[in-house]
Amino acid sequence: MKLTKLTFAAIAALGFAFAASADDGTNLPPASTKTGLTYDTDMKPIFDVSCVKCHSGDHPKARLHMDTLAGVLKGTKQGPILKAGDSANSFIVKSISHQTEDHDAWMPPVGNKAGIKPLTDDQIGLIRAWIDQGAK
Repeated sequence: MKLTKLTFAAIAALGFAFAASADDGTNLPPASTKTGLTYDTDMKPIFDVSCVKCHSGDHPKARLHMDTLAGVLKGTKQGPILKAGDSANSFIVKSISHQTEDHDAWMPPVGNKAGIKPLTDDQIGLIRAWIDQGAK
């Protein structure tokens, strides 16, 4: 009986710890330590490979233009995709790291027709650092 209670208590504690960390960014790849990040120099090359094919032109998906800094900062038809200074709570970071419950929001989409691969942890870390540094 004691073992069962102890096991239950341990499982409950682990579940609580996981639930507590789910919204604090701890499941995200860490932000890069690189400083002085800019859209033109550091983000555009990543976005050009992984995002611009669908998020540019006359009819960008979700009305999100990722081919310009202004477009990224403007966001989607639902609103901004990032919070400058707060990457852990920015939708784009949750989306590219597949930390949203809505799998349709995972970017790039899993199994996309263009064959665009998911972003690496290093790329996500750079995007996080760029956002944390003010998204300039």
